[in-house]
Amino acid sequence: MSKPEVVVHRDGDLLAAAAAARLVTRIVDAQAARGWASVVLTGGRTGTAVLEHLNRSAARDAVDWSRVDLFWGDERFLPSGHADRNETQARAALLDHVPLDPSRVHVMEPSDGEFGDDPEAAAEAYASLLASLADGGVPSFDVCMLGVGEEGHVASVFPDSPAVHEKERTVVAVRDCPKPPPTRVSLTLESVRSAQEVWLMTTGEAKAEAVAAALNGAAEVDLPAAGATGRQRTLWLLDTAAASAVPALFTPSQA
Repeated sequence: MSKPEVVVHRDGDLLAAAAAARLVTRIVDAQAARGWASVVLTGGRTGTAVLEHLNRSAARDAVDWSRVDLFWGDERFLPSGHADRNETQARAALLDHVPLDPSRVHVMEPSDGEFGDDPEAAAEAYASLLASLADGGVPSFDVCMLGVGEEGHVASVFPDSPAVHEKERTVVAVRDCPKPPPTRVSLTLESVRSAQEVWLMTTGEAKAEAVAAALNGAAEVDLPAAGATGRQRTLWLLDTAAASAVPALFTPSQA
């Protein structure tokens, strides 16, 4: 488990732009080292803004997009093409604008997909996909990007929920989610922790308490973001408002 690092940006737009630049560098470095890269995408305002900035960046074309594997940390269990699906938003922000290999874009099944209105089957299918790419386990993603909720959730793993207590399965169905829509599919924290780098990106004063608690060592059952760590690096990317209560033991890097 890596020790958390904190980087603070002036505002959310600058954070997204900087994260986009950081992501290009990480992908290019991975491709130079072994020929391909793998990234777990996140939804939400900040996650989508990162992809929008990346799409507008001249550095976008430094990436060989045909050699990038894309995954999702979670997905809203809605029909294909629904505006609230993370996949839909990611495609509009970036994926439809770069020459990806469709076979390497690993989406979570929608509610009108192969398994119909059965999120448990969709979760099992995604777990099987991950296992097929990692000799029965979970790929060692180069980067797993995550947003952080006001109560400290990451992906669709919420405090004291069945998902946060899960230790065996790599992907789970989430029902009765406290945020709409109520049904989702999500990686578990065990899967998140397979990533080489985990980036937790969040903005706004409403997130400051959760950020501070996670950095102070809160139990992951109470605050799932505290359990979202990378093998080599755990990076908190914050705006000044979200960083307003960062514990004194951390010396945030200003960017």
